[in-house]
Amino acid sequence: MPSPVHDPAGRSRHTLGIVFGFAAFVLWGFLPGYFLLLKPASPFEIVAWRIIFSIVFCLLILTVTRAWPAFIAIVRQPRLLLMMALAACLIYINWQVFVFAALSGHVIETALGYFINPIVTVSLGVLFLGEKLRRLQWIAVGTSVIAVLVLAINYGSFPWISLSLAFSFGLYGLVKKSVGPKVDAVSGLTLETAWLVPVAVIQLVVVAATGGLTIGTEGVAHTLELVAAGVITMTPLLLFAAASRRLPLVHMGLIQYIAPVLQFVFGAFVLHEALTAVRWFGFGLVWLALAILSIDLLVTGRASRRASPLQA
Repeated sequence: MPSPVHDPAGRSRHTLGIVFGFAAFVLWGFLPGYFLLLKPASPFEIVAWRIIFSIVFCLLILTVTRAWPAFIAIVRQPRLLLMMALAACLIYINWQVFVFAALSGHVIETALGYFINPIVTVSLGVLFLGEKLRRLQWIAVGTSVIAVLVLAINYGSFPWISLSLAFSFGLYGLVKKSVGPKVDAVSGLTLETAWLVPVAVIQLVVVAATGGLTIGTEGVAHTLELVAAGVITMTPLLLFAAASRRLPLVHMGLIQYIAPVLQFVFGAFVLHEALTAVRWFGFGLVWLALAILSIDLLVTGRASRRASPLQA
């Protein structure tokens, strides 16, 4: 079979993967701006509606694609159900922290979290999957640790937003990797969201009893924006899943920097969040670590392609 380099079908598949991946991370990059549109809704109300309308969207996709048999087959496997419950807990933490940060003026810290995420992913591979780090990867991990320490000292407090986002999404990826092809993208997202529906209901009840729900009270546009949170949540996840099936890990790793770059630009130059010289230095160290990691991925990726035959 021809290699993707010389195979028109392979090139088309790769191009489509790039388009899907680019679209996914651009959407994630603009999420802070979208959540700011949802004010005066609180972070807890936003995440609750995000879960409720996401499950509606997922169930609709299952019906349209006639994927119910695959979904039911997964539901009948207790181990996969529990793994999806764990994934749901991790993605819930990620969503709740992210929305809180966006609404409270900490968008730059969300960007830092997703800049750190690739380093966390590499480290989790070493700790849980027995993977070995190459020299450049060790240097990248060490540089990122120094960056976090510099930023923590400068902020005067533990950078919990950034680290919560980085580790929750990193661990989420680890769980998803452990189930692998046993759970397709749509079924997995549906199960994860279904596990969170009781949490969403409790949050809505609590918000209604305390501060009051904003849905339906702030105009038609605001209500539609809350309803659309489900589509806004699921669309990039589905695009990401489609891209990951078509692209090598090296390319996915490089494309993922689009989201935190957009978040950083939005926080620094649109919201004008504070960026001292020390914070610039800390971010510079993070970017240096990512550059080292990217170089390592590109070099090893090229070496692997040279080692592979042109014809398969």
